[in-house]
Amino acid sequence: MEDVIRLVDVKKTFDGKDFVLKGLNLNVKKGKLTAIIGFSGTGKSVVLKHILGLFKPTSGRVEVMGQDVSLLSADALTKFRCNFGVLFQSAALFDDMTVLENVSFPLQEHRRNLSPNEISDIARKKLLQVGLDPKHYEKLPSQISGGMQKRTGLARALALDPEILIYDEPTTGLDPILTEMVDNLILETHKHREGVTSVMVSHDLHAAFRIADEIVMLDGGRVLLDGTPEDFYRTENELVKKFVAKGMRKDNSHS
Repeated sequence: MEDVIRLVDVKKTFDGKDFVLKGLNLNVKKGKLTAIIGFSGTGKSVVLKHILGLFKPTSGRVEVMGQDVSLLSADALTKFRCNFGVLFQSAALFDDMTVLENVSFPLQEHRRNLSPNEISDIARKKLLQVGLDPKHYEKLPSQISGGMQKRTGLARALALDPEILIYDEPTTGLDPILTEMVDNLILETHKHREGVTSVMVSHDLHAAFRIADEIVMLDGGRVLLDGTPEDFYRTENELVKKFVAKGMRKDNSHS
């Protein structure tokens, strides 16, 4: 199975002294749902920002779909990012746009050949896919619930039919019921989109072990363990065992 994302010996420092990533090697397989986990401050979000081309590595290579992202010009990078759909931690919707306008926005920007009606049709289709009732489409983000905002954010991430879906801490700050809804939404979205690759950064181990095909645990700016949930349950690595036990205990206390 081909790797759609490869980080090769990636090092990153912001101040020239302290390295956040210390020679990180990571392969993400096409069509898989991969969860990146680890204690806070281990560089999870920094890895995502390298994949999206928001950060350039201090040294090493970041390849996405065979392209070295750090070598792309600003214009080429903007075009290349159409291959990604991103669901941010806070849904990051535009406050002054309706639900429908939020989902239409990437299409207006990147699909200039489409008519306003075609754009509206695609946006409506995406909102239906994520289970949002049409009666909410003309509302502003402040007029809908947190769960509906997440659904709208996901519909917008799906607007351009991306090959890679990125979720950055999608359930941070949500209550357990909403957390489960978002996790199920991610899993359903992944299952129903043939060949799409999903990468999720999460502090929520319960979700990672329940929905991911592959799990990557970071520690100290490197990959500590990379494998299936079963590999994690079977590992002899003390740090991994402790992290998994603690995370599962904490998550179970919520449910």
